[in-house]
Amino acid sequence: MRVLVCGGAGYIGSHMVRRLIRAGHTPVVFDNMSTGHAWALKEAFMGAEEKGITPVAVEGDVLNLQALETLFDNHEFDAVMHFSARSLVSESVEKPELYYHGILVGSLNLLAVANRAKIDNFIFSSTASVYGTPECMPIEENCLTKPITPYGHATKMVEMILEDYAQAHGLKSVALRYFNAAGADPEGGLGELHEPETHLIPNVLRAILGQTPPLEIFGNDYPTPDGTCIRDYVYVNDVADAHLLALEKLAGQSERGFTAYNIGSGRGFSVLEVMAAAERVTGQWVPYKFAHRRAGDPPVLVAAAEKARKELGWSPQLPILDEIIRTAWNFMNSRAA
Repeated sequence: MRVLVCGGAGYIGSHMVRRLIRAGHTPVVFDNMSTGHAWALKEAFMGAEEKGITPVAVEGDVLNLQALETLFDNHEFDAVMHFSARSLVSESVEKPELYYHGILVGSLNLLAVANRAKIDNFIFSSTASVYGTPECMPIEENCLTKPITPYGHATKMVEMILEDYAQAHGLKSVALRYFNAAGADPEGGLGELHEPETHLIPNVLRAILGQTPPLEIFGNDYPTPDGTCIRDYVYVNDVADAHLLALEKLAGQSERGFTAYNIGSGRGFSVLEVMAAAERVTGQWVPYKFAHRRAGDPPVLVAAAEKARKELGWSPQLPILDEIIRTAWNFMNSRAA
């Protein structure tokens, strides 16, 4: 299949591009390169020629409707994967207008041109933030979605739009609600590199390497066993595999509709537990200090992913936290070399 990957130069998007090529699909990447990287695309495209695949990269922004229309005029697609959105929870609290505009307008533009081109397979990069502070644990897809941040609100609105597009236009769509994607492809070249970096595992490793000041732990008074937040960490290649399985599911079904799936390991680790795992992997101490809580951080987020297992045939292939951290550590050291 020929798959449009919006945001394909980013962390998860570039891993997805590599996974599509490995599976024999042709990716067309559309990215404004504001947070994506040219080196990530180069790495993701490696090996395509041997498979007889010619991937394409187009620089552009989903907020630019004319650029999207030109893209669809020049290329034909069988499916769309939508990774193009900012995803910093704390930033969304400080700059809600940036998130509502970016997520909603970008998604509406993309859906409009896809509908015009009669593309009915659409996979959306969603988030566990749609649950807010969850009322059930582990979190199932039928748990109440009650976001507490602009990022979560805007993402939930896109899910609602997808449901409406199914009824109005016959769209077949899937939203994958990630928990905490982490790690790097062991074949090398791809990994997590943001600026600023807000994700825990790379920040722990950067603190170990002395690339940053001591790690700030935001809050040690949460109602958890050690007082720090608990999160579910899922390997980035397992996230990419979930997209591939969702793509196959959509391509093989005739009925329209929208479905959301949790993508997580089903196990939670506190900030201090993540630090301890990083110390086991690296053999080095993590310098840290405690800071005040951040707005929008629920105490615990852990996925129940049985629906994805049952309906997509998905399960984490690398569920061990130490091994996920090891892939990230190897990537960071390769970039520093």
